[in-house]
Amino acid sequence: MHIDPSTTSSQDNYKLLTNLVVPRPIAWVTTQNSEGVINLAPFSFFNAIGSNPLYLVISIGNKDDGSPKDTAANIIANREFVVNLVTEDLLSAMNISAANFPAEESELTAVGLHEAESKRVKVPRIAEAKASLECVLHSQQPLGAYNLIIGEVVMFHVDDSIIGDRYHIDGFTPIGRMGSPAYYCRTTDKFDLPRISYEQWQQENQIG
Repeated sequence: MHIDPSTTSSQDNYKLLTNLVVPRPIAWVTTQNSEGVINLAPFSFFNAIGSNPLYLVISIGNKDDGSPKDTAANIIANREFVVNLVTEDLLSAMNISAANFPAEESELTAVGLHEAESKRVKVPRIAEAKASLECVLHSQQPLGAYNLIIGEVVMFHVDDSIIGDRYHIDGFTPIGRMGSPAYYCRTTDKFDLPRISYEQWQQENQIG
């Protein structure tokens, strides 16, 4: 089947895109507004995009009236945020935090989690998260009905239980986002596939 997105609705296009580009990591973002209220919200249009410098990207949809969601508004205003990664023990809290809470009410408090002090930014991280990334805003760009946020990672927080020698991460199994309306996946089923060089490929295929 061939599907031309110019002939289908935005809802159907969203359904197709989010069910085909899977799994996606979840950025559980803490920000802070001018009154000091901590906002907490999950976004799956998210990924790492560079390691030197350390950049990540989050695409945050606007509200129904076209205004930026609280997370985007706070990042643009304060230029700081923290990305917390979601493991299965935090899944229920993450799901609740996706609800449309008013700006003056903190999702972090509502879900019964706790803030922990960050080192390089004023925005706190989630104390219960096994991994958190402190970020400063590199750039922001309106992108249709979204705000594209590029952040630079300025501090890692990694639980001692999942980090070993030479920063090897083991036993870390964050939840991934699958398709709409509400599908997720576990990352407990992994396998190792070492890369080969072009020369190795030639030898294995007896070329040259």
